[in-house]
Amino acid sequence: MKKLSILWLLCLLAVHVAAQNKSAEPASEKSAKQKTSSRLDSMQHIKEVIVTSQLQRTIIPVQRLAGDELRRLSVHSVADAMRYFAGVQIKDYGGIGGLKTVNIRSLGTNHTGVFYDGIELGNAQNGVVDLGRFSLDNMESVQLYNGQKTNIFQPAKDFASASAVYMQSRLPVFATGKRDNLNVAIKAGSFDTFNPSLLWEHRLGEHLRSQLSAEWMTTSGKYRFHYAKRNGYDTTEVRRNGDVKALRAEASLYGILKRGNWKGKLYLYNSERGYPGAAVREEPGRFSHQDRQWDTNVFAQASFRQNFSDFYSLLLNAKTAYDYLHYLSDPRLDVTTMFVDNTYRQTELYFSAAHLFNIKSWWNVSLSNDIQYNYLDANLTNFVYPHRVGLLTAVATAVQLPRFSAQASLLHTYANDYTNEVGGTTGKYTRLTPTLALNYRPFEQSGNALTEQLSLRAFYKRVFRFPTFNDLYYTFVGNKTLEPETSTQYDLGATWNIAFATPQWLRHASLTLDAYYNTVDNKIVALPSSNQFRWTMMNFGYCQILGLDIATKLQWHVGQVDVSTQATYTYTRAKDKTEPQSEFYGGQLPYIPWHSGSAIVGLSWRQWSANYSFIYTGERYESSANIPENYSKPWYTSDLSLSHELKLKQWQLRITAEVNNIFNQQYEVVQCYPMPGTNFKLKINFIL
Repeated sequence: MKKLSILWLLCLLAVHVAAQNKSAEPASEKSAKQKTSSRLDSMQHIKEVIVTSQLQRTIIPVQRLAGDELRRLSVHSVADAMRYFAGVQIKDYGGIGGLKTVNIRSLGTNHTGVFYDGIELGNAQNGVVDLGRFSLDNMESVQLYNGQKTNIFQPAKDFASASAVYMQSRLPVFATGKRDNLNVAIKAGSFDTFNPSLLWEHRLGEHLRSQLSAEWMTTSGKYRFHYAKRNGYDTTEVRRNGDVKALRAEASLYGILKRGNWKGKLYLYNSERGYPGAAVREEPGRFSHQDRQWDTNVFAQASFRQNFSDFYSLLLNAKTAYDYLHYLSDPRLDVTTMFVDNTYRQTELYFSAAHLFNIKSWWNVSLSNDIQYNYLDANLTNFVYPHRVGLLTAVATAVQLPRFSAQASLLHTYANDYTNEVGGTTGKYTRLTPTLALNYRPFEQSGNALTEQLSLRAFYKRVFRFPTFNDLYYTFVGNKTLEPETSTQYDLGATWNIAFATPQWLRHASLTLDAYYNTVDNKIVALPSSNQFRWTMMNFGYCQILGLDIATKLQWHVGQVDVSTQATYTYTRAKDKTEPQSEFYGGQLPYIPWHSGSAIVGLSWRQWSANYSFIYTGERYESSANIPENYSKPWYTSDLSLSHELKLKQWQLRITAEVNNIFNQQYEVVQCYPMPGTNFKLKINFIL
């Protein structure tokens, strides 16, 4: 079955002479098509027009899901959507309420920066951002960059990650004479899931707009799964303690200035959830797993951008954030755990100033300075209450010639930790990390019939990562002498794009290939122990990662049907090279499959649309000791959705039915954390 699945996926790649999404444009430069789709996804009817496409020139390509393509996927969160990107491994600890983290090109979760509306989401405590918390209801696009963005006009923190995920919320766009947009959605489905949401956009004036987005989600998280006991017979159990109650609310203001813009956002997330825990193989139903967690996340952020002249532009970002976490584990309810009743409070302050200088029409230089303060408070015994002050300075330059582009940057990172305990701090960290990216276009043509482009590229990047507060100061597993991680990336790639202007069945095709080699010194890996809250810190010392990403995409028009297909394939060899004398030397790193991939087929006809998606993850091991006891079987899932739109006077109604995991695959993303089988969802959207 494993070989057939890989063959099926490779056949898809061979059939599609296709590609990755083109790079995303800045929010202020969105095309008319993007603006139309962003208007609450309402139905639009316009006369057919023929546009000669101009393929964008980017040094480092971006993987992107946006608009209708993102909406049609049978996914609930940003983490679910990212499974369709090449080179991405998602760790999912089961069900809607399970923790979901992203690992890109096997470098680890902590090397991935996650940005929301241009400002990074932080977690100084453990460095992990749970992407399962971010809904797609008000999301305009999700983008993934390996290395860094091609645009050098950005905060210094954007240069500080080995890869970056950018989540862009919807921008309010109004039809002529219209002052309000409203989208009310109700979702219900398996596991007692109920998820109402509201999105309201209001035009306050010619240059001022507001947006309010809110949703409530509740689920029991109960689903059946099959299990093979050690004595050889199968049994069926129910996944318990996976219930979730979560509220998300966002309020935003958008202002338009002469030669600039500004925006502000206030965000609230509050939840209570159970941790279902690991399913014990010998007796999967014996332990009830009653661990509970309460979370509150509040932040306010603002951004200001102004082009003062053709020579100089300024970008300012500011953010303040507060996180509260309460974790409770009671051995009277779950005999597998010890009593824990801990609370954590994080405070973050952040400010950034970025300057762009247009030296020539083909040459830009930028200077960015960031300052960040973090503080962690906890009710742990002998806790040291750490403070951290971080300073980042980035100098970057970009050259754009007719056939050649280059980007270089140098980032200086400085951090100083303070604690309430004498001698309890790690002291200062300081590093210089360079990046160099090159792109050459040996072939490019544009005419009345088509636009075609071939790009060859390469980049080198070195990244320094601070140990988190948990790594250093956690009461049971912290180690203040822990060495920071340093990763080095090498990438060689090519992208072929072709876009047709004349009406014909094929509209756009592209193919992207990237071969990469990464090394990580002093790699820190966190794995869950008896539950999802307590982690075991493991240092693999030195790792070598060799991989290949292939992404294809086709867009065509057959009769009255619009068809979009895309597929990805990733090969990864991620080896632990720490101790040559160890019998497990050279073992594949935990949960990194050798083969993985995905495929999406979307159809659109009049007011109907359908979407089929497929994900495959090959065999893996849950430890660098690649022995049978640690073996994880390959798995694949298929999802299907069908939507229909109706016009009801001034309202528009969209009804979507989803069937996920059609073939009821019994699988585990993380060993002993079984995932749901076949499940259903119904969505109803009222759009004004």
